[in-house]
Amino acid sequence: MAYTAKITSKGQVTIPKAIRETLKGDVVEFQVIKGQVILKGVTSVGGALRAYSKEPAAFSEIREKVWGKVVDEETKKK
Repeated sequence: MAYTAKITSKGQVTIPKAIRETLKGDVVEFQVIKGQVILKGVTSVGGALRAYSKEPAAFSEIREKVWGKVVDEETKKK
């Protein structure tokens, strides 16, 4: 299957629904291989956010922990 989409002046593009359903999440990784762009769904970002997770975990779990820490830090500033 192939889809066409326009890139906005801000560099944004709407990913077609069928592709979003295939990705099964809201985090993606782009790879460029021999001039071809590969889009992959990311289901675990435990390695990228190692300070918040000692093992690979679902992105939604890590996001909640990170936002909790951000809120705590912002609350202490006020």
